[in-house]
Amino acid sequence: MKVAVVGATGLVGSKMLQVLAERNFPVTAILPVASEKSIGKEISYRNKTYKVMGMQDAIDAKPDLAIFSAGGSTSLAWAPRFAEAGITVIDNSSAWRMDPSKKLVVPEVNAEVLNANDKIIANPNCSTIQMVVVLKPLHDAYGIKRVVVSTYQSVTGTGVKAVEQMMNERKGVQGEMAYRYPIDLNAIPQIDVFTDNGYTKEEMKMVNETKKIMGDENILVTATCVRIPTMGGHSESVNIEFEKDFDLGEVRSLLSKAPGVVLQDDVVNFEYPMPLTAHDKDDTFVGRIRRDETQPNTLNCWIVSDNLRKGAATNAVQIAEYLVAKNLL
Repeated sequence: MKVAVVGATGLVGSKMLQVLAERNFPVTAILPVASEKSIGKEISYRNKTYKVMGMQDAIDAKPDLAIFSAGGSTSLAWAPRFAEAGITVIDNSSAWRMDPSKKLVVPEVNAEVLNANDKIIANPNCSTIQMVVVLKPLHDAYGIKRVVVSTYQSVTGTGVKAVEQMMNERKGVQGEMAYRYPIDLNAIPQIDVFTDNGYTKEEMKMVNETKKIMGDENILVTATCVRIPTMGGHSESVNIEFEKDFDLGEVRSLLSKAPGVVLQDDVVNFEYPMPLTAHDKDDTFVGRIRRDETQPNTLNCWIVSDNLRKGAATNAVQIAEYLVAKNLL
């Protein structure tokens, strides 16, 4: 199994290499790939050093699989060229997510949509992934009508430059700005650019991707996405209105058994999900489960997951694991 990691020198790309190793994905050869300015740099994988190569060299090396985390424009330009060479691409950018001819996959939710003809597979947005992992078992049981979500998203979602901005601000050092405003001791209610309807692209990703992954265009979703000065994971306050009524004990039972979900819901002992404790874990954590007392059939919960792992690298590797298990590569 020859695997190319495109964008290997970036925050998510390096995390993908880490996750591939930790999960013992059956790699026989690793091909780190990046932009021209990074060619020749060295990266480490399983205690061995590899030189970063360019795109065409990676295609010529004929990997079985290419995991992309190099931005939308790179994916649009190069993913089809990898696919034409018979290489299966799992793409972490937004480039292909809403393309009707491409599958958008969270393995715990809809892996069964994949088949051997899928040569470009889209990895969803980080904030969408963690939410739908929790929504899926609840939708199956009660039928979701509407979701209202507010996110509290880590600076790691923006990248190294944003982490450096926050750390510089904490040290009182003037440096390069990833955001329009200071992020430390602040909350910025804008992630990505604003669209014509007043929502940001990040918010609309959560709306549109949720419907596609869940396979139900009737689920109503509205989102407000906020960047906060944390690391370790994204947090979400989620209000879910169902078609049917529910029992809180049954909700907790369903979530405790759901694949990829860890229930942390013991307010007596102050146990609930936090970015600090979700950091570097593959699971999605859910807690603060309670009934919305203002309207029927409605639940409130709090969802946290490491955005670089389940929100990006781990989900991509899990897609690859599914392809291997089903002999689809």
